[in-house]
Amino acid sequence: QVQLVESGGGLVQPGGSLRLSCASSGSSGSIVRLSRMGWYRQAPGKERELVAAITPGGSTNYADSVKGRFTISRDNARNTVYLQMNSLKPEDTAVYYCNEWPLGSWAWGQGTQVTVSS
Repeated sequence: QVQLVESGGGLVQPGGSLRLSCASSGSSGSIVRLSRMGWYRQAPGKERELVAAITPGGSTNYADSVKGRFTISRDNARNTVYLQMNSLKPEDTAVYYCNEWPLGSWAWGQGTQVTVSS
């Protein structure tokens, strides 16, 4: 079973920045290194949605709502996937999760809360 741990969330003012991390270890890390990965988010009362995705080789794609503001990256040596979020808006408020992309059988981690508010 792949285990992922998200971190880096917090409270930030509109226009601010955060960098989220998705860490894996042990046998999970070797699987993550070879997998397409995505960052997802779920806002209160809404369905979970894909925000950004990255292939093992580094090709990326983004939801229209975050293009130009968010950047997904990965450090395969550290088995870690990142999400740099700039120019944050109140509508970016959500719990952010990482998982494989497209979704398969991996369990969800606990996520990390991002709150954008003045």
